[in-house]
Amino acid sequence: MLQYQIDRVDYQIADDQSQSGVFVIGPLDRGQATTLGTALRRVLMSGLEGTAVTAVRIAGVNHEYATVPGVREDVLDILLNCKELVLSSRSRDTEIGRLVVNGPASVTAGDLQFSSQVSVVNTDRPIATVADGHALELEVHVERGVGYRPVERTSEDAAALDLLQIDAVFMPVRRVNFTVDETAVGEGGSARERLRLEINTNGSITPDDALAYAANQLIALFQPLATVTLAEEPGQEPEPSAESQIPLEELNLSVRAYNCLKRAQVNSVSDLMGFSYEDLLEIKNFGAKSADEVIEALERIGISLPQSRTTA
Repeated sequence: MLQYQIDRVDYQIADDQSQSGVFVIGPLDRGQATTLGTALRRVLMSGLEGTAVTAVRIAGVNHEYATVPGVREDVLDILLNCKELVLSSRSRDTEIGRLVVNGPASVTAGDLQFSSQVSVVNTDRPIATVADGHALELEVHVERGVGYRPVERTSEDAAALDLLQIDAVFMPVRRVNFTVDETAVGEGGSARERLRLEINTNGSITPDDALAYAANQLIALFQPLATVTLAEEPGQEPEPSAESQIPLEELNLSVRAYNCLKRAQVNSVSDLMGFSYEDLLEIKNFGAKSADEVIEALERIGISLPQSRTTA
């Protein structure tokens, strides 16, 4: 059974609350480090569930090319700033965060008020700057998802003209790198190697949890293969023998027997193999003498017909 060790050799939290961790996995047999690293990187980058802002509502604004009186940033800048919010939601439903700020003020992500199901990671992220004597009323919609989801202009969205949709990036892992290092030679002289895996997240998930979630996804993917039961292929019809392909003319039958069989649409030995002795007797003008003649001709080439037809 394959046994290896997993060590986290580095862990850091950046100023923007993003997190990075470096893991060393080994020793592994040759080729296994690349296989493991490629599979984990694929799941880490696009298979983990995350949280993102999917829509924004700004009081008095009904399209993304507008401006907000008394706000330095235009609506596009505000939407881009909201798209950069790093959030963590424990709810399967859409959560809504709201803020109402009177100027002068610098509005940040920490000013958003969510339910207890949502936490804001980068609370210092700027959203807008409000001048004295003005106010900003804003609402953000937050959802959980996987991968990247572009804006879909559905009829439901069109009904809410002031709800500005945003392309949602749910991926909590920003970057994954891995390298393969050779280690000491194992038993039997085979080369061993180890995997060095670096995971960088946006801060909504730790590198340790990201690695664990990715590994569990791969286990769930491969687990059915451990108990797979392949359906048996339907039996193929045996290829006809060379004897069955012999044309009727080569049996050297009498003219009477030959003509009767031809009228009965019997053209080769393979056609006769579906007959019994009783079936031959039922052919028009085909008597016992002709039936015996056919039986003897078939026996000369190693084929015998049953005396009576089989009943299901």
